[in-house]
Amino acid sequence: MAALRRKFGEDYQVVNTNRATTFSAPVKKKRQRFVEKNGRCNVQHGNLGGETSRYLSDLFTTLVDLKWRWNLLIFILTYTIAWLVMASMWWIIAYIRGDLNHGHDPSYTPCVANVYNFPSAFLFFIETEATIGYGYRYITEKCPEGIILFLFQSLLGSIVDAFLIGCMFIKMSQPKKRAETLMFSQDAVISQRDGKLCLMFRVGNLRNSHMVSAQIRCKLIKSRQTPEGEFLPLDQCELDVGFGTGADQLFLVSPLTICHEINPKSPFFDLSQRSLMNEQFEIVVILEGIVETTGMTCQARTSYTEDEVLWGHRFLPVMSLEEGFFRVDYSQFHSTFEVPTPPYSVKEQEEKNSLPSPLSTPTPALTESHGARITKQLFIYVNMVWNKLKKRQNTIVSHCDARSSHKPLFES
Repeated sequence: MAALRRKFGEDYQVVNTNRATTFSAPVKKKRQRFVEKNGRCNVQHGNLGGETSRYLSDLFTTLVDLKWRWNLLIFILTYTIAWLVMASMWWIIAYIRGDLNHGHDPSYTPCVANVYNFPSAFLFFIETEATIGYGYRYITEKCPEGIILFLFQSLLGSIVDAFLIGCMFIKMSQPKKRAETLMFSQDAVISQRDGKLCLMFRVGNLRNSHMVSAQIRCKLIKSRQTPEGEFLPLDQCELDVGFGTGADQLFLVSPLTICHEINPKSPFFDLSQRSLMNEQFEIVVILEGIVETTGMTCQARTSYTEDEVLWGHRFLPVMSLEEGFFRVDYSQFHSTFEVPTPPYSVKEQEEKNSLPSPLSTPTPALTESHGARITKQLFIYVNMVWNKLKKRQNTIVSHCDARSSHKPLFES
């Protein structure tokens, strides 16, 4: 190419003469996920205005929901400020009473013995707060304000300890990390099971501890427009995963395949392999249960977009029987393989099956109905002919009665 351009100039271009032109499908705009694969909801609240005060009214929950770095910062700052304020109050009492000027006078009785400056007042506060026990520094009986401050310090210390330590304990005992050991398959599949078209995905538990009362739910999030013209950008629709049969209650000791049967009540009733390429939706999966070891409720979430739904696939088996136990191979947890699946929607298949075949024989019910209809029409025709003949007979009799004595041809 470089040699050709040196010979013919820099404007030389190669024209493709191959007639086999390929056309690529238009690139579909990627849909913004409502729930990430790790379960995090992709929603940010803004322009709250005066509603931010509601966070302070529920301060405990606000602190628990904060990230760890902010929790630790608030924990350290709260204790540091409380200690400095209380130590300053002990120092102010000693300063007002003049104890700092008589620190080494054996005949003088101070409010707190052996408190000469702020460091010694701070050490006395730490001994009181940590209930180490009084030794070199102690409160005397001639200081009523010191006794009142001591009671106030005990109450305030108990409140601060209960609030901050309780917040840290709840923060550490949250079962969020337990949800990370609950697995969902990377993709969902659509294939036939028991002769019915089904949407399926797989869930698994990596720990040996069980999830008590595990229950699974599915939500379909899709934009739609109502007949009145209202546009719903994130309309939520429930997907039936066995509510009526109890299949949504899981015994999650091994990987399970969750199945949603596509029937006339399903929002995927008219979904075909071709229309799947043009659809935009998101399936949110919510798995809830009680952690066996702690008794706390745990929730794991994930989602599947239309690009993560594979038509005509099935999950590879992961269970195998060993000597005395069952083994789960999690290396094949996300693996699928293709299976023969009709590319039509359930609606199209039902319409196709409802059409009568030209070679099929009519059913007995149809034969009886058709014969009854023919018999009724024949009876009406015979009755009409009979009435015409009677009318004609009466006309002939009226004209020939005077001249003829013949009997009528027909008698009623």
